Amino acid sequence: MLRLLVVWLINALALLAVAYVLPGIEVADFTTALVAAVVLGLVNAVIRPVLILLTLPATILTLGLFIFVINGLLFWMVGSWLEGFAVRGFWWGVLGAIVYSIVSWGLSAAILPERRVTVIVERIERP
Repeated sequence: MLRLLVVWLINALALLAVAYVLPGIEVADFTTALVAAVVLGLVNAVIRPVLILLTLPATILTLGLFIFVINGLLFWMVGSWLEGFAVRGFWWGVLGAIVYSIVSWGLSAAILPERRVTVIVERIERP
């Protein structure tokens, strides 16, 4: 549960950083960044997989580059839904989604501890 809250804060900080770096994206305050981070997370968890499945032929034809279009559209869409979070156009949405992903990944790698998975293999001998 604590990890989820830390990831949420990291994503809000990443959104503030994106707004600071890119002039086409605006975030009013930290509270707006927190709400936008939740909405972006929900949209990416629910709507994005459906869009990826529906646009699979285009994604295959473009060798995966159409995913950038989907990410940009969703980022732009969330910017049009929320008061205080604005994305000025489609290309700002694409660039914002790319920078948001990079900054969020970098902050997560720097702050969160590495998750380790232990695999236990048991060999069963036959008689």
